[in-house]
Amino acid sequence: MLIDFFYTLKKAGLPVSLKELLALLEALEQQVIFASVDDFYHLSRMCMIKDEKYFDRFDQAFGHYFHDLEMIEDFESFLIPHDWLNPDWIKNLSDEDKAKIEALGGFDKLMETLKKRLEEQQKKHQGGNKWIGTGGTSPFGHGGYNPEGVRIGGESRHQRAAKVWEKRQFKNLDGAAEMNTRAMKMALRKLRKFARTGAAEELDLSGTIKSTADNAGLLDLKMRPERHNAVKLLVFFDVGGSMDYHVQQCEELFTAVRAEFKHLEYFYFHNCIYEKLWQDNHRRWEENISTWEVLNTYGDDYHVMVVGDAAMSPYEITEPYGSVEHMNEEPGHVWLRRITEHWKKLVWLNPVPEEYWSYTHSTQMLNKLVNRHMYPLNLNGLQDAIDALAK
Repeated sequence: MLIDFFYTLKKAGLPVSLKELLALLEALEQQVIFASVDDFYHLSRMCMIKDEKYFDRFDQAFGHYFHDLEMIEDFESFLIPHDWLNPDWIKNLSDEDKAKIEALGGFDKLMETLKKRLEEQQKKHQGGNKWIGTGGTSPFGHGGYNPEGVRIGGESRHQRAAKVWEKRQFKNLDGAAEMNTRAMKMALRKLRKFARTGAAEELDLSGTIKSTADNAGLLDLKMRPERHNAVKLLVFFDVGGSMDYHVQQCEELFTAVRAEFKHLEYFYFHNCIYEKLWQDNHRRWEENISTWEVLNTYGDDYHVMVVGDAAMSPYEITEPYGSVEHMNEEPGHVWLRRITEHWKKLVWLNPVPEEYWSYTHSTQMLNKLVNRHMYPLNLNGLQDAIDALAK
């Protein structure tokens, strides 16, 4: 059985090998768990999956393979078209109607009936009291009402389902999903390059042992500077306008880079980088800094991230005085070329999903200006960006 399970994980695109399978078999031989699907789920995930970003995919593969143990035999062979469950509308029922609805005779009877529905139903259904679909009082589907039903897809509304189909607990850790701060920190750590800097404040254990031994056993403490990430990072954040929809992602990224990089500098801009930047959005007009000064202050050994949705009028990139906020004498593309020529290790992180970039002309223009180093602000995109910076 575990061989088939192993191939199911491989088919789902999970990076599992015989080494992980042998570890799982060894744990089972040692009777770490016994006769529990839930315990086996946790054990197999621990043995087979080494990266959190694959948890969601593992959940889906595990559920697909083991539903026959948890529900009814050969349940996985009955596939429900997704559009049958699309909640186009919600049917409202009166309290009197809800009071008249009765259960189908217990959980076992409910599952038998669901199997028959899957065998008989040939099309999408909305409303009513029998077929799988949305709304209505059928015990199968979602978006309706039944005191003892099976929710298939959708979101819970009345918290009355007796069984929830495909409950996935780690969706936010999928590689294409938006990230939390912890996931960002894990990805950023690939860019670390350690060096010992500052005063000697940390105990040098190996040095102390060697010095004590050389000193005939008399304790001789040795200290050394603490180890810090020596990589220098410069971040430019787009703020305002359409970026207001992505504030949470940018805040989480900002928190992550501040925690991971000792040598960090950051500046703000709006839409496109021009001749001035700022560090305090409340005093952006009174206290700003020349972009030339930034170019001359921070050497080419800095790694650079530009964070923005790249959505603007193309004139803001191509034309003098194209900015929507001030009269810029030089167009945005001139400043971006200066920046990319000065900092060779530069990436652009875009919070907009990559599949929408082709619909925005300015996004395509900016991607070309940064030498195609624009990446989506999700886990996979950030990892690709870090790989590009680390080269």
